[in-house]
Amino acid sequence: MKEFFETYIQHQEDIEYFLQESLKNSGDLSNHKKIDFKQLYKIFPYLELIYIVNKDTKIQTSNNFYKYKIDENAMGKDRSHLISKLHFKESNIAFSPPYISSATSSNCVTVSIKEGDEIFFLDFQIDILLQKLNLIELNKPFHSITKAFYIIAGFSMMVLALITIIFSLYDFIAYLFSIHDLSLEMIFKPIIALTLSIAIFDLAKTILEQEVFFKSYSKNSKLETKILTKFLTTIIIALSIEALIVVFKIAINDYDQMINAFYLIAGIALILISLTVFIFYSTKKDKHIQ
Repeated sequence: MKEFFETYIQHQEDIEYFLQESLKNSGDLSNHKKIDFKQLYKIFPYLELIYIVNKDTKIQTSNNFYKYKIDENAMGKDRSHLISKLHFKESNIAFSPPYISSATSSNCVTVSIKEGDEIFFLDFQIDILLQKLNLIELNKPFHSITKAFYIIAGFSMMVLALITIIFSLYDFIAYLFSIHDLSLEMIFKPIIALTLSIAIFDLAKTILEQEVFFKSYSKNSKLETKILTKFLTTIIIALSIEALIVVFKIAINDYDQMINAFYLIAGIALILISLTVFIFYSTKKDKHIQ
């Protein structure tokens, strides 16, 4: 949603000119009032709400005309707080900054037009408007499918992370009450499982945040770097614990196999170096862009 506002502000002058000229070409709004503005909704697919306010009394004199319904409860409301914020141009048109509509809960911009003793308020939905002007790519059917997929995948990963935690704790508790001697390996195994569960849960949370609840329509390199860094850090911790277990096992049982522990630790060190280089160049690139 923030990205919609940023894109709108970036192209605000062109968008306002487009809306102004389009509304001029549609004729007087008072003529459309007779048929509940149905023709305007056909012309402007991104239009979502129209209502009329008397410019002298500042009282709403019409219903709220939505695309598929009419709300009669809004008539008679005092709209002085809206009119006081209007700054009309020579063409008797005023544009509001982008905001979240309390009536529709969508991101929109309001265009106010003076005609006689009436002021027409037209709310345009920003995301559809930007899509119409080819400023963003937004395919709602495809977005709905991908959103459903991310919901299923994200929550499934959370459930699997929870099952991993429960199973590792159950296995550890069952081992404590068994006749076997307590070993260092059985202490570290639940720690590894818990660490991996955190990594899985973190990844699922990030997917749900970025693709479902706060959908992002632009590439954010900082965010992607943060996600990858956080995930790989958790994996490195889990592998380091596993390497520690291997070292202890080899030290107790067979020194000849210590080279294998070295290979594992060297691999972890290589991943750590690679991650460090990646973070360094990513940070350097972001500073250069700024």
